[in-house]
Amino acid sequence: MLTATNVSAQDSLHELTDDSGKPVVNYKLPSELSVDSLPGILWIGPESPDVILTEFSDFNCPFCKRAARDLESLRQKDKGLRIGMVQNAVLGLDSFQAARVFLAVLRMHGPQPAHRMRTELFAHRGTVGGRTALDVAEKLKLDVGKVEAQADDPVIGEALKKHIKLSENLGFNATPSYTLNGVGILGYPGPKTVARLVASVRECDDLTCG
Repeated sequence: MLTATNVSAQDSLHELTDDSGKPVVNYKLPSELSVDSLPGILWIGPESPDVILTEFSDFNCPFCKRAARDLESLRQKDKGLRIGMVQNAVLGLDSFQAARVFLAVLRMHGPQPAHRMRTELFAHRGTVGGRTALDVAEKLKLDVGKVEAQADDPVIGEALKKHIKLSENLGFNATPSYTLNGVGILGYPGPKTVARLVASVRECDDLTCG
């Protein structure tokens, strides 16, 4: 199986370029490695979508911050798109702790408060850590003590480890990375490219048509 460790742009499954014209590394993902049974994914969008995009991101990744704004805009315009957010918290302890708080909020309060927290964290200037996430929880009028206790629960830690392990197994050594229609996409290709890929999947069930 080709993975991110041995796929070059020339070896990619599709000839894709990002919004600036640079090649985008992409490759077929093994069907046995999916997010279907992964706990703690934040799903945003319709329950019966015609296209599903999954993002693997880190709260301290600058490209993830940009992608968060762009994908939210795309989601609001595209009513048939469903987006799943996986916590690939690999950029240090702060990222890991922030992801634990985020998963605690998702588990305790559901997708809407978790989505608001995600938006706030990606809009934050500077390093995002556990304290930052708890401050956002307080801003959202959540019980910070209960959120912090839940974040320390081993169940949350195990869920986060599963997120990171799946990201690793998929070869996602860049943040953010994506799955779309069974294909792994390394890095953020930009809003125009993402919208084009989603449109292609909708049109011909592939990332490129014709």
